[in-house]
Amino acid sequence: MAGETDVAYASAVELLQLYRNKALSPVEVTRALLDRLDSLEPKINAFCLVDRDGALAAVRASEARWLHGEQTGALDGVPVTIKDLVLMRGFPTLRGSHLVERDQDWSEDAPATARLREAGAVILGKTTTPEFGWKALGDSPLTGITRNPWDLSRTPGGSSAGAAAACAAGIGPLHLGSDGAGSIRIPCAFTGIFGLKPSFGWVPAYPPSPMGQLAHIGPMARTVADAALMLTVIAGPDPRDPSALPPLPRRARRGHTWLAYRL
Repeated sequence: MAGETDVAYASAVELLQLYRNKALSPVEVTRALLDRLDSLEPKINAFCLVDRDGALAAVRASEARWLHGEQTGALDGVPVTIKDLVLMRGFPTLRGSHLVERDQDWSEDAPATARLREAGAVILGKTTTPEFGWKALGDSPLTGITRNPWDLSRTPGGSSAGAAAACAAGIGPLHLGSDGAGSIRIPCAFTGIFGLKPSFGWVPAYPPSPMGQLAHIGPMARTVADAALMLTVIAGPDPRDPSALPPLPRRARRGHTWLAYRL
């Protein structure tokens, strides 16, 4: 297998090509990233939870599909993370706060999370956010301080703080963030990665944000092509979102290249 650094900073597009050529194992990639997470997390504090068992089960199934030529979707075997303002079934979405009641039904994915699973993505865990995503810094009473991997004395920005820190640190190529007043764009600028606040209604907003139409779900990645590929997966109408826009044009759904030029 390629070296740890090579795997850590490989793009989603590169990983998919390596899987397709059987030059790299999805299981080895996920194990390497989980090991990297374990090593760097005490320094950067980018995750509020890690689903190691779920990620390994998902990636073993992905590897079996690749070996048999039965890959299930556009992101099969690609590691991703979910911001802790977005629902992820089986785990609480605590929004960086002690005020959210843990003892409730957590059996539902947000539409974007569900679409990532359906596309074969491997969810490593949930990333940190300031309490209720209300500020452009990376600290919360629940998880403490999330730090910028380029300089641990500095903030990665917010509110998609953990997503940006994990991405810049090479812990997965794709990260799901949200943006009301810069919460994707600010941390991307602070950490040197790429992110997009899509037009409202392009990615389903469910459950609705307390910030209303200000808050949009969007991709964060180290390359424009990766963000475009992720956006083609998570975009599209959902019946739970009354503000949904019409489906993406057919040429955008066929691949990420055209969409990358439109970002």
